[in-house]
Amino acid sequence: MRTLRSIVGLLVLLLTSVVLHAPAASAGPVAQAVAADVQLFYYPWYGSPSVNGTYRHWQQGGHTPPDDVGANFHPTLGAYDSGDTAVIDRHMQMIRQSGAGTIVTSWWGPGSYEDSVTPAVLASAARHGIKVAWHLEPYSGRTAESTVADIGYINQKYGGSPAFYRAPAWGNRGAFYVFESLRIADWSPIEQVKPTSIVLAQTTDPSRVAHFGGMYTYDGIAGATAPGWKTASDFCKANGMVWAPSVAPGYIDDRAVPGNTTPTVGRDNGAMYDRQWGNALNPATGGAPTWVSVTSFNEWHEGSIIEPASSNPPAGHGYLTYQGAYGRTGADAETAYLDRTRHWVGQFTSA
Repeated sequence: MRTLRSIVGLLVLLLTSVVLHAPAASAGPVAQAVAADVQLFYYPWYGSPSVNGTYRHWQQGGHTPPDDVGANFHPTLGAYDSGDTAVIDRHMQMIRQSGAGTIVTSWWGPGSYEDSVTPAVLASAARHGIKVAWHLEPYSGRTAESTVADIGYINQKYGGSPAFYRAPAWGNRGAFYVFESLRIADWSPIEQVKPTSIVLAQTTDPSRVAHFGGMYTYDGIAGATAPGWKTASDFCKANGMVWAPSVAPGYIDDRAVPGNTTPTVGRDNGAMYDRQWGNALNPATGGAPTWVSVTSFNEWHEGSIIEPASSNPPAGHGYLTYQGAYGRTGADAETAYLDRTRHWVGQFTSA
């Protein structure tokens, strides 16, 4: 029996040694890197009966979701709800695939629908290594003073999240893009938030950016020709400001805004997106951008999305697809603009 116990003991020692000295199990492929200086405009304003109790936004233009939505493309995820945590997680996975490291989330004031889904967006972004900046929208009654209060509210309520974007090269300050900033003439109140926040004006006109910390364009139509971009870039560089030109794959809002006369910007199988990125990175047209903002991840109404669109959308509504983008077809084309964004992220970060 002692001999048997000795043999068993020896086997235990040998097995323990093997376990202790065996190579560690692989944790799986290392996640691809993302660039926080490439920032996607993100819209958390959609709703569906399954989560929100009713549709939000998808019915714009008099449509009847889920098959018939107010957009010229149809999402691969269907008429989703922005508060659905599974959808948010899937979005963050898509955003990582694109190589962009920051979303600029549309925000319509304290207590708004978009504000209510912010905690879930931040939580998912943190899990996926994505940062969140802020797109301050022109809600009714917005003033320079209310914008200061909004920035204070966001910093206080959400500033503790690990996903809260802070620019390391700019004093670890948060980023706040002000959509339609030209609606307000006097922005002097925002001086008081400069120690904590970079506030960007939506313009290329240097005469309209007093008190701001940066400039961006948003306009996916103007990106095709980049009017005023070089002037804006030079001004920002000379004055220690952020320059974040906005690039888009195209623009079409025919189904969301019937009868609208806004011009359509065709995608041309990806050539338009490449053209706008080229304008942003070319020193002769876009100067030297601090950040590049992308219009958009999911503004479906305006057809400026890089979020995957269905290659087989519901019939009878005249939906467009990404068929042919960068030579890709069928379901493979659905992620064409995510993947092309990663290509351009590489061009930007290696410049």
